[in-house]
Amino acid sequence: MLSRLRLPRIGASIAAAARAAPARPLQQRSIHYVPQLSHDFKDGVPGLLSADGYDMAWNQYMTLVLDKLNALIAGTDLEQRDVKQILLASAQDPSQAPVFNNASMAHNTHFFFKNITPNPKPMPESLAAELSHSFSSIDTLRREMILTASSMFGPGFVWLVKAGHQDYRILTTYLAGSPYPGAHWRLQSTDMNTVGLGGSANKYFQRSAAAQRPGTKPPGALDAVPLLCLNTWEHTWIRDYGLGVGGRGGKKAFAEAWWEVVDWEAVNLAADIPSRPQFMR
Repeated sequence: MLSRLRLPRIGASIAAAARAAPARPLQQRSIHYVPQLSHDFKDGVPGLLSADGYDMAWNQYMTLVLDKLNALIAGTDLEQRDVKQILLASAQDPSQAPVFNNASMAHNTHFFFKNITPNPKPMPESLAAELSHSFSSIDTLRREMILTASSMFGPGFVWLVKAGHQDYRILTTYLAGSPYPGAHWRLQSTDMNTVGLGGSANKYFQRSAAAQRPGTKPPGALDAVPLLCLNTWEHTWIRDYGLGVGGRGGKKAFAEAWWEVVDWEAVNLAADIPSRPQFMR
């Protein structure tokens, strides 16, 4: 969840009221700013991004979308909410497409970077067992995520989501699309930020959207929890990997390198796998 810095909003009317009445708490304005990551990547992400590549993909891009978001929600009730709350609240309002786009991109970009590490470790056995149950093997999961990313025509994100006990799926979202069920009934059809056609979880969401009725809420039958995402937006990889002309570099090479720096400990924690009961001795 992105952090927020609260600053007082002071106007002439408030100052005049303060002189004529007892002091009372000032209304607070919420400013969303680039959060600090768990790891220091100022010199780049080893094995994935150079210092310049990281600066563009994280510092510059996050500053850009959060500056836009702050300007869009200034003076509205949305400025008091965190980024995830903002994207969910704006998803079904066609007039709020710019708000959704910037909030969702800030959230998705943060999600991508918070799950990579400069010191990758082997996947925990409990997580490996769970994922193998859904994908037959970890190598199959790796191959499916990389191929899904490399075959996407246009930018977006490839997500690993947990849909239930030992039920893990791959979900693609295009542009600023969100993996959260609450954002899948978007009424911004002309904005084109809908759930992609690929991935093992997408058919469920398409059926859910088709069943929508006015005043209803997204169904809870599949309360998918995002665990991991791969960012396929060009600004994330093109500086270091190029276009991939001649089969060298490009998005696929970036996706392959990303897999090697995933923080599987963080993914395991998010998966919240229950411990197996032990036999009495």
